[in-house]
Amino acid sequence: MDKQSNSLVATPTGKKASVGSNVADQVISNGLKYKGTPYKFGSSKNTTGTFDCSSFTQRVFKEAGITLPRDSRQQSRVGQQVSKNQLQKGDLIFFRSHGSSSPRITHVAIYAGNNTLLHTYGSPGVTTSKFFGTSWEKRFEIARRVTS
Repeated sequence: MDKQSNSLVATPTGKKASVGSNVADQVISNGLKYKGTPYKFGSSKNTTGTFDCSSFTQRVFKEAGITLPRDSRQQSRVGQQVSKNQLQKGDLIFFRSHGSSSPRITHVAIYAGNNTLLHTYGSPGVTTSKFFGTSWEKRFEIARRVTS
């Protein structure tokens, strides 16, 4: 917790990204290796056998040297806020419940570039989905950049 701004901050773990790669690409590469891993709500941060949305983002960012809080609401307060039209690879995108106008965060995904989300939910488990022009875009609440 940053005492001056009273907000959570992403902290480096001391692990360096590979030489010649940037952190966002490493995050996406880390996430894609888990494609197909089953979704389980409340999944432990200590397992890679199942993920919920925030344990997935926490894991793949940790593997790239960035520590995130455990749940999506806490993660939504980390980093620099960016608008939908400023999204870059590696940004975290946060969503509200389907059909809800409440700003309550219920899901997090990683923007993988080229209109693609990398995330986990329901029966597909870890997967990629289109963002713009879909129900995911309609549920958009906020985006954060933690890789710079």
